[in-house]
Amino acid sequence: MKWTRKHVLGIEEMTADEIMLTFEKASGYLEGIEKKPGVVLSDLKGYTAVNLFFEPSTRTRMSFELAQKRLGMEVLNFSAGTSSLAKGETFIDTIQTIDAMNIDAIIMRHVQPGTPEIATRYTDAPVLNGGDGSREHPTQALLDLFTIWNRGIDFEGLKVAIVGDILHSRVARSEIFGLQKLGAEIILVGPPALIPGDLMEKGLKIEHDIDKIIEDIDILYLLRIQRERMAEAFIPNQEEYFRIYGINKDRLARTKESCFLMHPGPVNRGVEIEAGLVNHPKSAILEQVRNGVAMRMGLLYLCLKG
Repeated sequence: MKWTRKHVLGIEEMTADEIMLTFEKASGYLEGIEKKPGVVLSDLKGYTAVNLFFEPSTRTRMSFELAQKRLGMEVLNFSAGTSSLAKGETFIDTIQTIDAMNIDAIIMRHVQPGTPEIATRYTDAPVLNGGDGSREHPTQALLDLFTIWNRGIDFEGLKVAIVGDILHSRVARSEIFGLQKLGAEIILVGPPALIPGDLMEKGLKIEHDIDKIIEDIDILYLLRIQRERMAEAFIPNQEEYFRIYGINKDRLARTKESCFLMHPGPVNRGVEIEAGLVNHPKSAILEQVRNGVAMRMGLLYLCLKG
């Protein structure tokens, strides 16, 4: 299959074949990184990317910047707080200004859902969505799916429990779309108030008691409690949430020997997961971060050179 997609706006619009193609490209870059960690390639030398982040980010922004530099790209970082937006410039004006500078790729994060798609109407450059509100976070989902695939795991029939604040999580939505396309079985686990009704209507399995499914799951994908997106109290307190849904040593000991933990970060230690388990042998959290650079290198190359 040949890559024909210009933008990466969401997993919902991608096919299973396209997802698998990103795995193959990322795999090649990961192998190169492991052999020569500090190498700078010339694959995209002469291309310029702008990281257009209207919302705070550590992992996604740094991962993209490192990916860009390893491909030989020139990198510009945009800060909304110190830009002309603070002077009254509109979002569309900002995109058109950047486009007039002949930028080759735009990586965007924005608090409003759908904003990256709007940006594509005002630029000729590929737009890669680094997270838009609570809608999608496609590059996070792709690196997570790649992490599973890279371990030699078959998605068909794989049982994945997505645990936590699903209501406010753009990552959860992208994970669900991707896992479904690849044939995995998904169970949403969390307080009733944090599982959105539209996902319940998609026929997904719902469970409010993690102890009922803990022994039968292949992957535990934990989500952060996103208090910054909550306009009201959805849980009594963090201590109570950890008691009911958090992964501690006892719960982890009850999982299958092959089961492992995933988390998109940042981790709230002692809320989603017991502090000492982040670096547990069953944790793939740092593996996800490492694989993220290779996946984003692959996506940049595919979108710019196909």
